[in-house]
Amino acid sequence: MFEKGLALPESQRDAFKESLGEELPDSCLDSIEDETVYLTVGDVVSLVFRRHGVRPSLSIYDGFTERREMTDFARLVEDEPKETVVNPAGTITAEMADAVRRGIEGETGLIRVEGEEDLAVLPCMVYAPDDARIVYGMPGKCMMAIVVDDAVRDRARELLSKMEELE
Repeated sequence: MFEKGLALPESQRDAFKESLGEELPDSCLDSIEDETVYLTVGDVVSLVFRRHGVRPSLSIYDGFTERREMTDFARLVEDEPKETVVNPAGTITAEMADAVRRGIEGETGLIRVEGEEDLAVLPCMVYAPDDARIVYGMPGKCMMAIVVDDAVRDRARELLSKMEELE
């Protein structure tokens, strides 16, 4: 599925604007159960989790939020081991998808993206175990949480089918 990487064609961008999951208020982070697998996508969401004392199994970030440099999370994890991948805006490179898969398998807890991490939600949806929570931000609004199950994986595959293979 991700062997060559995928690019989001301009004609399909509207299909990717629909929010996935349910709103997750910050206050819910104070009662998180340790056995739940959390994956965070984005600098702000990852920082909010850490500030609430919750360390996700995997955090994917790029050092920016809403196209502005956001270094608080990057500074927080500066000395932690991480994998760095290149992933241009509007794509899911094979490198990124593979890093997400390996991160979910426990090889790393941090992925720093040179480019943009927004579409990393999709490989997370494909590779995460049942009942894992994928949390991402709706810029300027809230955090959204996706509870992974077969329907979520099917939705991810449906969205991925709208993308084009990279050369």
